[in-house]
Amino acid sequence: MDLLFTNCTVLPMTGERESSPFEGAVGVVGNRLALVSGDGERIGRFRREHPALREIDASGKVLMPGLINTHCHVAMTLQRGYADDLSLMEWLHEHIWPFEAQQTPDEIVTGAELGIVEMLLGGVTSFVDMYWHENRIAEAVRRLGIRAMLGASYLDTNWDAFVEDLERMQRAAAGCERIRLAVAPHAPYSCSAESIVRGKELARTRGLHFMTHIAETEEELRIVAERYGGATPVAHLDALGVLDERTIGAHCIHVGEEDIRILAERGVAVSHNVQSNMKIASGIAPVAQMLRAGVCCTLGTDGCCSNNDLDMWEEMRTASFLQKVATMDPCALPAYEVLRMATAEGARALGLAGELGVIREGALADFILIDRRKPHLTPTYDLAANLVYCGKAADVDTVVVDGRVVVEGRTVVGLDLDALCARVRHTAESIAARARAAEK
Repeated sequence: MDLLFTNCTVLPMTGERESSPFEGAVGVVGNRLALVSGDGERIGRFRREHPALREIDASGKVLMPGLINTHCHVAMTLQRGYADDLSLMEWLHEHIWPFEAQQTPDEIVTGAELGIVEMLLGGVTSFVDMYWHENRIAEAVRRLGIRAMLGASYLDTNWDAFVEDLERMQRAAAGCERIRLAVAPHAPYSCSAESIVRGKELARTRGLHFMTHIAETEEELRIVAERYGGATPVAHLDALGVLDERTIGAHCIHVGEEDIRILAERGVAVSHNVQSNMKIASGIAPVAQMLRAGVCCTLGTDGCCSNNDLDMWEEMRTASFLQKVATMDPCALPAYEVLRMATAEGARALGLAGELGVIREGALADFILIDRRKPHLTPTYDLAANLVYCGKAADVDTVVVDGRVVVEGRTVVGLDLDALCARVRHTAESIAARARAAEK
């Protein structure tokens, strides 16, 4: 059904510098934005040319691009709160990986469904995932209507299972333009040089993106340096020839000037996961420095067991504030720049610059409506600053993905949320019990 959203404040996000919001309307034909205008005559003509359209009065709302979460492990909603206040290596080896060893593919898809719903309700229209059994997560993506790049992950020990998963992913995603695929080795410290190169060659052969965790902890730096002649994780991956414009590097916390130069020159997109980095005390990524060097910096939440939510509004606010105090510069990472990281730059990381993350005619129709009639959003002197510094996930009223309304009035269309939450609780308790029993 063609759509027309009227009487809204449109925030286009089309410029590198702040683009002015305006009062107007946005029309959708198929899965594309066919009208973005404040011109009453053009709006009236659109109505006449599409007599069967559905018109939605968006008075009091901001219409802006949907948010793009460039790094998460969506099925890890099942581990939310399972292992808190631990160092990364202890968290992974003693708690998370043993828990994951007990999960079935059916249980993974249940966790993924909850994570996707959480993101949709928070205004995320696209996410980048990295996990096991991504073919099952593709099923949830198709059902719930979100857009995703799904990365089949692997360690040296499960290459054959990964290849099978990738084949299943391609079958599960066939015919769904909302799903793109990627190859995702876990990290340069947990995957050998040979398997990383092998994964990149597979990605290139199949025309897929490539993603991995990079320079997340000081322990990772130590391990990589010991194995590879003192190289940093970035330098090591660069020497392997796997860094390019179709690579997404999650975290990139412990990077020096030479690492940043490499990331910029190779066109690597960095996914900054500020709250996860803070919670595990991994460190503070030099985002302001990377941006000055021309690195494509985006935002991600990481998984629910290291964050502990999938709230991109919190990520934006925290990312800006932390860069200011880390650099002792109150001008670092201003509101509009961090909003671009969560929208237009996220689209660039996905290889969809100009198609997503902007409100312009011809772009894909992925956008959200924010109800600005809230005490914490009043008054408004600078709309971008209000959204970044004051906005909440609960302010998202409507979500449109690929031209289809998937959230309306803060309700996911066609979903019994209470039943889903009950199913997740039961599933998580069952897995945790099996994990504890396996430890004995």
